[in-house]
Amino acid sequence: MTARGARRAPAPRATTSNAASKAQPRARTQPRAEPTLAVAPHTFARTIVREEAAALTRLAASLDAAFDEAVTLIVRCANEGGTVLVTGLGKSGHVGAKISATFASLGITSHSVHPSEAAHGDLGRFRPNDVVIAISNSGETEEVVNLAAILQQDGLPIIAITGQQRQAKVPSSLARLSRVHLPLCLRKEAGAPEFVAPTSSTTATIALGDALALACARARHFTRSDFAKRHPGGTLGGMLRRVTDVMRWRAGGNLPLIDARCTIQQALAQAASAGRRPGALVLIHASTGTLAGIFTDGDLRRLVLASGPGDAMLQRPISSVMTKSPRTLQESATLRDAVLLFRQFRQDEAPVVNDAGKPVGMLDVQDLVALRLIQDDGSER
Repeated sequence: MTARGARRAPAPRATTSNAASKAQPRARTQPRAEPTLAVAPHTFARTIVREEAAALTRLAASLDAAFDEAVTLIVRCANEGGTVLVTGLGKSGHVGAKISATFASLGITSHSVHPSEAAHGDLGRFRPNDVVIAISNSGETEEVVNLAAILQQDGLPIIAITGQQRQAKVPSSLARLSRVHLPLCLRKEAGAPEFVAPTSSTTATIALGDALALACARARHFTRSDFAKRHPGGTLGGMLRRVTDVMRWRAGGNLPLIDARCTIQQALAQAASAGRRPGALVLIHASTGTLAGIFTDGDLRRLVLASGPGDAMLQRPISSVMTKSPRTLQESATLRDAVLLFRQFRQDEAPVVNDAGKPVGMLDVQDLVALRLIQDDGSER
């Protein structure tokens, strides 16, 4: 006992040795060793691509009269003002949206429909003259099968795309509900059994959808001109425009048409009177107005280099040194035709002529460079 008020002595502090008081160094975390792959990634990738290519080969071999019937149904629907409605769930829904977009780009009205939302108000989208493409790899996707059952009762023709084999002993529910069944004839997904992601099935479905859309467009005599009207923007639309829409040099305007009987000096003077000129003069037969040839800057340069002192080269007839029968573009040609011409023959100018062979203008390679359709070196973008 201590006396009241006496100060209690502090408890002695525990002491530790110098070695123990020092902080212990943390053990370094060893980096996790990367797993060693028995097969290089590019070798594995080649296997996947080959398996998907094999699936497409089997699909192509399986197409028969059922495909023809599907085309007939879709063409009839399009001609009668109907809509091709495409439905699927999950990956099949994404693929279906792509197929629907392809139909629309080819002049066939089409929309994708979510099978679950269709049962909650979207059934009003379906009309008696429509056609439905229902996609399900198993053929048993509940939402897709339920929607198909409702639409079948309403009399809408259903084209089913499933992953089944052609000679399946028991047809899937979706196949039984369809007017036309287009099986993908899949054996397995690429990458199986190591991976179970949809691979060959989605690839084959996209290919089959493309084949359907293009076969229907062909049956309806859909042309490149029709396609261009629906794709006015972007590089794709640009390539389908006519060369006459973009050429800067036009006959009767800033492009003089010069009589091929002129001398070189006379031809150059006429070209200079028009102000800025293209890299080639356009020469015509005066009697018919048809194209006789062109005289390019390259032709002039070669002529100057080949001439000696005192050579009256400018007094020569331009017809004797012009490029006769040059490669031309028809006025109905597209920019894709022009790109192919410039890329194949590496020329810088091309006269544009009408059906009678009379020049209507000149297309310069810089016109295509400005539109970003080809690069400065002449290669296509």
